[in-house]
Amino acid sequence: MCGIVGYVGGREAQPILIDSMKRLEYRGYDSCGIALVEGGVRVYKDAVRVGKLERDLPRDPKGRMGIGHTRWATHGKPSRVNAHPHLDCSGRIAVVHNGVIGNFMSLREKLEAEGHVFQSETDTEVLPHLVEKYYRGDLEEAVMGALRDIRGSYAFIVMEVDSPLLVAAKKESPLILGVGDREYFVASDVPAVLDHTDRVVYLEDDDIVRLSPLEIKITNNGQAVTRQEHAIPWGVEDAQKGGYEHFMLKEIHEQPKVIQNALKGHISALEPVMNLDVHPERDIDNILLVACGTSYHAALVGRYVIEHLARIPVRVEVASEFNYGDWVLGKTWAIGITQSGETADTLNALRRAGKRGCGTLAITNVVGSSVTRIADQVFYMGAGPEIGVPATKSFLAQLMAFYLLALSLKATDTHSLEGLIADLRLLPGMVQNILDREDEFAECGRYLVDYNEMFLVGRGINYPVVLEGALKLQEVAYIHASGYAAGELKHGPFALLTPRCPVIAVAARDNTYDTLMANIKEIKARESPVIALAEEGDRDIEKYVDRVVRVPAVNPLFSPVVNSVALQLIAYYAARGRDCDIDMPRNLAKSVTVE
Repeated sequence: MCGIVGYVGGREAQPILIDSMKRLEYRGYDSCGIALVEGGVRVYKDAVRVGKLERDLPRDPKGRMGIGHTRWATHGKPSRVNAHPHLDCSGRIAVVHNGVIGNFMSLREKLEAEGHVFQSETDTEVLPHLVEKYYRGDLEEAVMGALRDIRGSYAFIVMEVDSPLLVAAKKESPLILGVGDREYFVASDVPAVLDHTDRVVYLEDDDIVRLSPLEIKITNNGQAVTRQEHAIPWGVEDAQKGGYEHFMLKEIHEQPKVIQNALKGHISALEPVMNLDVHPERDIDNILLVACGTSYHAALVGRYVIEHLARIPVRVEVASEFNYGDWVLGKTWAIGITQSGETADTLNALRRAGKRGCGTLAITNVVGSSVTRIADQVFYMGAGPEIGVPATKSFLAQLMAFYLLALSLKATDTHSLEGLIADLRLLPGMVQNILDREDEFAECGRYLVDYNEMFLVGRGINYPVVLEGALKLQEVAYIHASGYAAGELKHGPFALLTPRCPVIAVAARDNTYDTLMANIKEIKARESPVIALAEEGDRDIEKYVDRVVRVPAVNPLFSPVVNSVALQLIAYYAARGRDCDIDMPRNLAKSVTVE
């Protein structure tokens, strides 16, 4: 969601802040701004993209300390006054913040009664006023005073005109430090600092950091602490487009490598042997999967796979709903799935399950993220940086995690395991086959450009795939797409079928195929155009539909992999044809760090 950056050192801060904010644009934002110490505190902000802000900045900046922000609105619409940084009454203290201050309204009312004047609608603005209230010459002490008053989630950076340092604090929102040569960086995510250093420190909840050009000092609940420094294994080139028009397309094309890396890390190259370091640490009789958005759809596939291979009952819950239910949990292994490792609802769900006595596992892509400190065990997806807001390669990496996890839990004979692993090893080539025929999927995407509503239908293990495909069309092409189990359209949605409402049917050759054909006939009787996503060699399908787009024939258990990649490409080209902002869809954020 919001991206925050800070710099203190011997170089001019302005270009460093702007560069770092550009690296955080993938998180999604609607406004941005920076504050520099140049004699006083100078603030430049507006409801614009970082590139536009950069063009309006002074050409000869002098400040060697500053903070910056890309805002995703939670309190108050996007506007110059609501954009960060925010100042106190004196204009000497500036703050940027990611998160939500839950008690901001009562704090604001109290501060206004004390004479503080507010300019914005944001919750964040209470922070500089609280720091001002407690400031007695020591900025860190003032921040600690402010923290005693606030409730909520936060990652924020504070600077004061006469203090040659930054103070940052974290609770339930991501924050990392970049370590340079007599200079330090603080940011929401690693890509922000990669142009300048590959050495980072992951902060933990309740950490307060004091950064000067000479040192970092970290305290937690009043005690000095040391946090381990990590070397980032990927470089800034991994977070660039590499010649592709959009990050989304680049990341779709990286998926064969994602599958190869997953297999290479956990399956022997010489024999069918699984090498998975995660497993239930106690007796279990069921598994609980909690996730949001795309990760939730991956979890739904995971349920099919685990129950089919391991014969263990699995339930899947939307994390945001799990947090408010009174669930019965027995001998349960709770697994949280979050690409960023910072999804607030998923973190809270995993915490809650752990407090109820469940063993916990996190499936995540980000080393050192918050979920890694909550879970008993961690399974790293290893997808590499995903910059586009629409999840593509991380979704496929999550599917691979579930396949590997299910195989590790499966009690089976060696011959059966060998066959499944052989099928898995074919998947990189199958996905590459789709990418080599990209024009076919592009044509299908272009066909959808003039439609504003549509359905996607599937059955069995591909029902979650159409949910994910519909989500992709919603978020990148702005098409009102709905994913349904094919047998459910007759229970209401048939009323919406018209010649202006196309339907994509995912037609896997499994035990649901014949029933799906009957469902397609019902749809055609309502005059909706039907596009089938069908296996090569399936000639029967052509008798029932208007268009056929082919995917490679695979073991039905692994059909979600090829069908998901096909739908990603279709959504991408529909979005491009509709001239949408593909990598940064309107109103969305990459890492959803608020409930």
